[in-house]
Amino acid sequence: MARYGEQHKQETRRRILETAGQRFKQDGIDGSGISTLMTDAGLTNGAFYVHFASKVDLVAAAIADQLRSQLDSMAGLAPGRAGVEQLVHTYLSAEHRDNPGYGCPSAALLDEVGRCAAPVKQAYSDGIGGIVADIAQRIAPHDPDSARVATLGLVALLVGTLQMSRAMTDERLSDAVLDNGVRTALALIVNYSSPISTANSGQLAATRRTTAASSGTTVPSPTTDDMPNSSSSNRPGASAKQRPCP
Repeated sequence: MARYGEQHKQETRRRILETAGQRFKQDGIDGSGISTLMTDAGLTNGAFYVHFASKVDLVAAAIADQLRSQLDSMAGLAPGRAGVEQLVHTYLSAEHRDNPGYGCPSAALLDEVGRCAAPVKQAYSDGIGGIVADIAQRIAPHDPDSARVATLGLVALLVGTLQMSRAMTDERLSDAVLDNGVRTALALIVNYSSPISTANSGQLAATRRTTAASSGTTVPSPTTDDMPNSSSSNRPGASAKQRPCP
C-alpha cells in the first residue's frame, strides 16, 4: 500500500475543501452528499475520513476556507472608502448574481448555515468577523470599532440584496434590485464617512422632536443611530471562472 507524505495529504485536503466549497455554494449544503463531493475531488469515499471526521467537520472547514479566501481577495481592492465602494459595485453585479458557485459564501449559504450545528455557525461567525473588521477599518481608519455595527448593516444589505436578486425570475426586476442595492449601500457609506453626517443626524432628530411635540408624544435624545439610511444588462454566461466577489 502506497504511503503518502504530509505534503500530499495537505494538497488532497485543499482539493476537497475547494471543490466542496464550490459545490456547496452551487447546490447547497443539504444537496451535496459526501459521495458527490469526493467524486468532484477525484477521490474515493474512503479517503474522506482521512481528512474529516464528519460532514459537519467538512462544512465548517469549507465555510472557514471560503471566508478566508474572500477576505484575502479584498487585499486587491483600492485603499480606504474607495475600496468599499468598489466592493459594493462588484458584489452587486449581474456577474456575481449569475455565478453563485464562484461567489460569496454568505449569499449562497447563509440560510443553511443558520440551521447547521454549532461548529459551522462558529466557523461562519469567525470568518465574517474578519471581513467586517476589514471593511470597518476602511470606513473609519482612526476608530474602526465605531464602524462595526454600521458595517454589519452594510454587509447584511449586500447579502440580502444579492439573495433577492437571485430569487427573481424577471430579469429586469432582478437588475433593478441590484441597482437599487448599489445606490442604498453607497449612500450608507457616504452618510457614515461624511463629516456632515452628524449635522444631518441632528437635523433629522430635531424634525422628529418638532413633529412629536405637536402630537404630544416624547422622542428620545438624538444618538449616532439617528443617521439617515438612505450592472444591469443581459445576464452573462456561467462560464466565468473567476471569483467575482471579494
